Amino acid sequence: MKSRLVVLLALLALVSGLLFSSVAVRNAHAAPTAGTYTGTIDGAAYKIDIPASWNGTLVLYSHGYVAPGSPNLAQDVGDPVTGAWLLAHGYALAGSSYSTTGWALQQAFHDQIALLDYFDQTFGQPSRTIAWGHSLGGIITAGLVQLDPGRFDAALPMCGVVAGGVGTWNVALDAEFVFRTLLAPTSSLQVVDITHPGANLGLAEQILSAAQATPQGRARLALVAAMGDGPGWFTPGSPEPAPDDYAAQEQNQFLWDQQVDFPFLFALRAELEARAGGNPSWNTGIDYRVQLERSIDNREVEVLYKQAGLDLSADLATLASAPRISADPGAVSYLDRYIVFNGNLNNIPVLTMHTTGDGLVITEDERAYADTVRAAGNNSLLQEVFVHRAGHCAFTPAETVTAFQTLIQRLDTGHWGNITHPEVMDAEAAALGSSFNTFPPAFIQYEPAPFPRPFNASDET
Repeated sequence: MKSRLVVLLALLALVSGLLFSSVAVRNAHAAPTAGTYTGTIDGAAYKIDIPASWNGTLVLYSHGYVAPGSPNLAQDVGDPVTGAWLLAHGYALAGSSYSTTGWALQQAFHDQIALLDYFDQTFGQPSRTIAWGHSLGGIITAGLVQLDPGRFDAALPMCGVVAGGVGTWNVALDAEFVFRTLLAPTSSLQVVDITHPGANLGLAEQILSAAQATPQGRARLALVAAMGDGPGWFTPGSPEPAPDDYAAQEQNQFLWDQQVDFPFLFALRAELEARAGGNPSWNTGIDYRVQLERSIDNREVEVLYKQAGLDLSADLATLASAPRISADPGAVSYLDRYIVFNGNLNNIPVLTMHTTGDGLVITEDERAYADTVRAAGNNSLLQEVFVHRAGHCAFTPAETVTAFQTLIQRLDTGHWGNITHPEVMDAEAAALGSSFNTFPPAFIQYEPAPFPRPFNASDET
């Protein structure tokens, strides 16, 4: 009996050894071949880049807004310099185009996870997966962590719309409403339920240019900007206007409206309404006098109104008496699902990065996200860093790589320590050299103001 047991154990050991050897050989041959891989999954194009010596970490990139009718290409990194650095340091890259353009969060959440599934099946499961993205890709990145936490180890949302969809489009409505009510009350300009986006934008641009030509118009445009805490700084690399140079600030706010914001407010809103099944924004119950008092642009508005000889109280009274706009409940529910935030980071470290002079996605988005995370008791997982520069997502490759390295260090050590201190990050960025530093590193200690119209998962309409 004893001899039979010895033989059986020996056979089991042999079989186990053969199985182990087989797995080891299979894994040894499973190392993916370096190169670029492209294709389509569920109607979404993808791009994957595998480095020569993969370190086991996959970096999943979510790209920003693509306007309907524009080329919808797969992207797996925000800029080629950062991409080359990541590949040289052993990181694999992946990214989906999403199957539709526009406010495509619903499709992006599906398509990015489908790409992860494909990567696992084709190249092997990564030891770590890091989500990152710019602008609309920033809200997608934060949304992926909330919706599919088991697939990610860390996240880097950059210049992201992390106040969530409902709050973001409500703030947009406030600016549209003030603009039409004070500058074009009898025009055919549509602020919601937009039927002809191109013509509507053209009309808005005409009204905008006419207003900018007079002191009274400029004062009212400053009030429009104040509804969304628009920064008075537009051009990356330019000096920030002095705190009391209100004329320069308003000129920069005009440029944000003319070149960046108005296409979203008066044309691309139609794409959102079409996919949501109606208008998801409302201003019922909103007191614009209170909104102005809370705005970072309050003093600018007061001074420019006085210089123009306008009665600010009279304009605020006009806004108070103007008919309000209600939302379609189904559309709000759609935008609530895709997406607002509940603050649950699921034990995943998140590092956000934002320029201080961003007039498309304001820094107050970061305050809204941080407040929600803090209310959920997850503040220790979140760090927010800021770059003192005008522009939307106007980061240098050096600042991007430094933020990425900072997040990796947090993963490796399990704590933040002082690694997000501006002086530490500036030094790391500068050390990357001139080819990475298109502007001098400009990390700054910064505290955003409260978001003008916050809306998170605990709110009700």
